[in-house]
Amino acid sequence: MSKKIIRFGVIGCGLMGKEFASAAARWCHLTNVDFEPRIVAVCDANSVATEWFQDNISSVEAAYTDYKELLANPSVDAIYCAVPHQLHATIYIDIIESGKHLLGEKPFGIDQQANRLISEAIINHPEVIVRCSSEFPFYPGAQQIFQWVQDNKFGKIIEVEAGFWHSSDLDPTKVINWKRRIATNGEYGCMGDLGMHVLHLPMRYGWKPKSVRALLSKIIPERPDGKGNMVPCETWDNAILACEVELENQQFPMILSTKRIAPGHANTWFIRISGTDFSAEFTTKNPKQVASLPYTPGGPQAWHVVDAPYKSAYGTITGGIFEFGFSDSILQMWAAFCDELAHGKDTQQPFYCATPEEAAGSHKIFTAALESNRTGQTISIDWRD
Repeated sequence: MSKKIIRFGVIGCGLMGKEFASAAARWCHLTNVDFEPRIVAVCDANSVATEWFQDNISSVEAAYTDYKELLANPSVDAIYCAVPHQLHATIYIDIIESGKHLLGEKPFGIDQQANRLISEAIINHPEVIVRCSSEFPFYPGAQQIFQWVQDNKFGKIIEVEAGFWHSSDLDPTKVINWKRRIATNGEYGCMGDLGMHVLHLPMRYGWKPKSVRALLSKIIPERPDGKGNMVPCETWDNAILACEVELENQQFPMILSTKRIAPGHANTWFIRISGTDFSAEFTTKNPKQVASLPYTPGGPQAWHVVDAPYKSAYGTITGGIFEFGFSDSILQMWAAFCDELAHGKDTQQPFYCATPEEAAGSHKIFTAALESNRTGQTISIDWRD
């Protein structure tokens, strides 16, 4: 099968940039796809960071310390950008205005104003495909729940809970990083860094909360700076958002939680939906299992737990009996993005990456959550614009 080669540049050569490179190197893992990414250029303000790509990715032709030089490279079709939040607006807008497609890291701007500037650039350049990185809904169990919602299996929804619990910051001796500073991470704190993962599916379902009451926590007030000093942690560790969703024919509570400190968890993503006809739950803590509870009035209320086969949006060489993991979800997300670049709206399967509109929706919720925490009030959210 001949494949459309999509030539990528990577801006930000840290952890997630390397994950993309690994996914591109594993492209043979996918079956029956007629497109393939090829990383041809990389950029990081720290030249040492680009050396790993040059040493390990044979397709890399150029390395830069100035991202504008990468954007001027005519051989680059699309960009993956993973930089601290305060740089999103400037760099994302420059990428979009250069005419190159973009998969950018969440939250698509350090705050709502920055997100609006990015959204304006997207509107002004409709020829550019822009998507937000969010890989967890590509797990087979999450895909199964997505399909059940599409099939209207739940009846009247009773309540929804979704969350992403990170936990690596439980250790008080962990050296502070940019995510602990408002100047680089923004006032959203854990919400900006983790929240798009939580909101990807609710936004896709159209579950836009009409109000939010937020409880935000700062648990560890200061951390070592790596130079022998203790410095203040400025951003929120944990956030619990109590939301009310109102649809045309029903309303229900939705609890969203983002936690950088969750003892016993390590990047646990989950979603639970309770309904009058059907309930379901999936968590990456048990990646092979999906729980469901079908209910008929007068019948028993019994949870059924089954192993989810290794089956996600795009076919793979792996047998269904094996386990699906984080690197597989990254590969599936990249396949979805490249599918759009190759085929536009005529993609191989219908589940696409998180959209800029969904990212903008997350900013509405996070901004309202900050106001709720400041005032102690439930804050209404206006979705009309």
